[in-house]
Amino acid sequence: MQAVTQRAFGGPDVLEPAEVSRPRPGLNEVLVRVHAAGVNPIDALVRSGTLPLLGTPPFTVGWDISGVVMETAPGVTRFAVGDEVYGMPYIPRAAAAYAEYAVAPSRQLARKPATVDHRTAAALPLAGLTAWQALADTGLVGTGTRVLVHGGAGGVGHLAVQIAKARGAEVIATASTAKTDFVRELGVDQVIDYRTRDFTEEVKDVDVVLDGVGGETAERSLDVLRPGGALVTIVEMRNADLAGRAEARGLSFHGVTAEPDHVGLTALADLVDSGRLRPHIAQALPLARAAEAHRLLEAGTLPGKVVLRAA
Repeated sequence: MQAVTQRAFGGPDVLEPAEVSRPRPGLNEVLVRVHAAGVNPIDALVRSGTLPLLGTPPFTVGWDISGVVMETAPGVTRFAVGDEVYGMPYIPRAAAAYAEYAVAPSRQLARKPATVDHRTAAALPLAGLTAWQALADTGLVGTGTRVLVHGGAGGVGHLAVQIAKARGAEVIATASTAKTDFVRELGVDQVIDYRTRDFTEEVKDVDVVLDGVGGETAERSLDVLRPGGALVTIVEMRNADLAGRAEARGLSFHGVTAEPDHVGLTALADLVDSGRLRPHIAQALPLARAAEAHRLLEAGTLPGKVVLRAA
């Protein structure tokens, strides 16, 4: 089968198409014919060696997949051959998603949203689960909650604002000048252009801040939270100083990284099929152009997600 592999750490050009052996599913796993694979910032961090989760190359990066079950191993009761599925298997271990076939534990997958194609579904798992687990599971966002999402046009951010709105929250988001219209079209209640305006002067008494930026933005977010509010960060997870400062103010601090969760995936699919959540695909490129996809990702100029077409 075709896959994208790398033999060294480095820039996007280390990603090379190659012929590799098709994986075989083990106990409780399924073999998926991958139709599309999502591209995420963690993929680039692993590729470059900045985050060496997979050890040293050679390996294949990627976690987000959407495709069709081609084979089931003993123990699988949730799916049958021919089922359309999607998910984010194995993370932080290798899923080798940039390939024509992938294996995954059946309980780390869910049925693909019925109303969208595989490319759209492949954009959802990692970013969508990050947003869901940050807002629904950790922040307990619901009706009447005031939420501030930093980076509202990003892969996680553009899904987070839709999830928060779907759960009945009042949603404020920050975005760059070029992306404010895009974020506004997602249905947020207020958009703040962080290049020209100071969010701490315009926002107060927020229940939950979802921080996808980190650094000074995360630190200053403490100033806009109400007493008892929560700073949920997907960037500063290990910042003990920030956690201590939050707790000293009577705030809660939560560092979130997405983990495989078929229950969360099913909830996301339900939102998609009900018309309340739509991943935005900025670019969909063939699998062989993974290096170009990583260059687009790292440029940071596109709203939404980049995906790879594997079929």
